[in-house]
Amino acid sequence: MCGLIGIIGTANVNQDIYDALTVLQHRGQDAAGIMTFAGGNFHQRKSEGLVRDVFRQLHMQRLQGRLGIGHVRYPTAGSAGAALAQPFYVNSPYGICLAHNGNLTNSDALTRELFQTDLRHLNTDSDSELLLNVFAHELQNLGKLRPNEEDVFSAVRSLHRRCQGGYAAVAMISGYGVVGFRDPHGIRPLVVGRRQADSGFEYMLASESIALDVLGFTLLRDVAAGEAVYITASGQIHFRQCAENPRTTPCIFEHVYFARPDSIIDGISVYKTRLRQGEKLARKVLAERPRHDIDVIIPIPDTSRIAAHAMANVMGVKFCEGLMKNRYIGRTFIMPGQSQRKKSVRQKLNTVPLEFNGKNVMLVDDSIVRGTTSRQIIEMAREAGARKVYFASAAPPVRFPNVYGIDMPSAQELIAHGREVEEVRELIGADWLIYQDLQDLIDSCSEGNPEITEYDCSVFTGEYVTRDVDQNYLARVDALRNDVSLSSRLATHQEGNVVGLHNEAP
Repeated sequence: MCGLIGIIGTANVNQDIYDALTVLQHRGQDAAGIMTFAGGNFHQRKSEGLVRDVFRQLHMQRLQGRLGIGHVRYPTAGSAGAALAQPFYVNSPYGICLAHNGNLTNSDALTRELFQTDLRHLNTDSDSELLLNVFAHELQNLGKLRPNEEDVFSAVRSLHRRCQGGYAAVAMISGYGVVGFRDPHGIRPLVVGRRQADSGFEYMLASESIALDVLGFTLLRDVAAGEAVYITASGQIHFRQCAENPRTTPCIFEHVYFARPDSIIDGISVYKTRLRQGEKLARKVLAERPRHDIDVIIPIPDTSRIAAHAMANVMGVKFCEGLMKNRYIGRTFIMPGQSQRKKSVRQKLNTVPLEFNGKNVMLVDDSIVRGTTSRQIIEMAREAGARKVYFASAAPPVRFPNVYGIDMPSAQELIAHGREVEEVRELIGADWLIYQDLQDLIDSCSEGNPEITEYDCSVFTGEYVTRDVDQNYLARVDALRNDVSLSSRLATHQEGNVVGLHNEAP
């Protein structure tokens, strides 16, 4: 999962891109990058770290131009390190840079094609570089000295035919404009907005609408599944459907966990969706235990707070903030290595004993993935004096890996994989465990936009909407994502950084 920004402005866009990336920081904390275009040249700064750490005043002064794209990276499969920071760049044709959110499911075949048929070299194992080279090759095949919007859309159309998986991307063609596109299933989000400036309109592409809001852009609409939008350097905007059979099935986990609640995705308020998740989960609790003995409902910060508050309102139970969060610790389920995740939970959260002591507590989380966090928080609740600890998940059991850009671990490391609810309850140490029903989760989203009736729910069902994911593919994913592999790559990456310090200029 990553965050994307693309802006066509009437003045330098470097500060706007920086500000927008900080708003999308929740979508990726591994690396950040900005590339702008001015004076016939690209200007770039990218590195590992948070946005505030990657960009200094000197970097911002060099990032001149009215056109620019930005990216915050969240690593999935493949390597880690500065070489994987985006945007990526190719010099032919025209000079193109690209930033990508998602994951291609046919990357092995594309890698072979690009080398053997397209005669293109890849410098990393990132599927974002694959996507860029496919787009560049298809645009170059048109043989045009000066591409127009029809050429750009033709290249995206060919890209859709070659690339499979979940992807949203923004690309900048030197001197010509910025293009954004979304996969034919609309799995990964992308929105477009407009702002009035003194000398005309400015346009912005972003992963979430909140990035538009904070910079004063008005949300025009979502880029549709399979659609591309091309904004020329002169400020002309063009839309075109580029997929042969688009079918909107967005990732439902955006509404469970990833997206900010103040965003609107595919016309659906994430905030309202999480409210409905809590209301429906509360009704399930009341149906299963109408004479429950819950004294207090406590959210596990931050993403479950809205659902927990809605649960408390429906059930007529006290809601309180019994867990305090250290906001300088990253999201734990994306950290490589089980030992690192275990350590971070205690650093990340602390209890308010007065809200636990002698009470029957219902803890609410957005989901349960490995169970590491859940188990430790339940232990913390008991240490704080809770008499009983119940646990509610606003999402159904996560039993299968995500292959479209969320770094869900290998199936064997998912606590609910191959287990019944009672078995999971015992493993995390809760006195009672209740999960959201899948249909209730789908309804929570669909009530916000009845036109969208299908979602990618593969982490719950094992049914992948692109229909190209088989056991062989999942086995390769498992080999890349299990903790042993992640720890090995992390150690190699850290060793490489130590060596690299002797060779890099400050």
